[in-house]
Amino acid sequence: MVAQALASLRSALPSGVELVAVSKFHPVSRLMEAYDAGQRLFGENRPQELAAKVPQMPSDVQWHFIGHLQTNKLKLVLPYVSMVQSVDSLHLLQAIQRWAQEHGRVVDVLLELHLGAEETKHGFTEAEILEIVADAEALSGVLIRGLMGMATNTEDMDVVERDFERIEALFKRLKAMDLPGFDQLSIGMSSDWPLAVRHGATMVRIGTDIFGPREY
Repeated sequence: MVAQALASLRSALPSGVELVAVSKFHPVSRLMEAYDAGQRLFGENRPQELAAKVPQMPSDVQWHFIGHLQTNKLKLVLPYVSMVQSVDSLHLLQAIQRWAQEHGRVVDVLLELHLGAEETKHGFTEAEILEIVADAEALSGVLIRGLMGMATNTEDMDVVERDFERIEALFKRLKAMDLPGFDQLSIGMSSDWPLAVRHGATMVRIGTDIFGPREY
């Protein structure tokens, strides 16, 4: 089932759009089904779960962290991931920078734009992101690769489309600034990824359509 789901998604995704298999709450056995079907990029939301899965998976797996990250959990995440997609505060960005400098690393990050109508969602405003990238050269140890966003949790696709239009517009504005390495727009999940692709997504984060309902 996992292999079939992946094959279907890959055939539907345009070239240049990367598939992040969202593996939170699924056991390693399910992840290995995806791995055996050729999937190498996985996204995890919980630090402890990520740290537990990494040693159980093959070494060529690429991990992205896509959930809300607390600064006291950096040691469970940063040694293992190639990107933190969900940088949602200046405090977190600066903490990642300090960790990277201490460990002689450069950490790829996406800045999360607060898109959805829900107050519980995390993220920056457009003005805050513009202020950060204006001083991006000062962020030694961190490379801002692009933007990430989560649309409003609704079945109204007009609302979702407006969210995606908003982040696409900001992405294009920033990309025109020729920021070093700035080339990634991570939007779209199982329920709305085709719409995200139409609005410039370079990465889509898909879990349910690959693995089915969460198992724990």
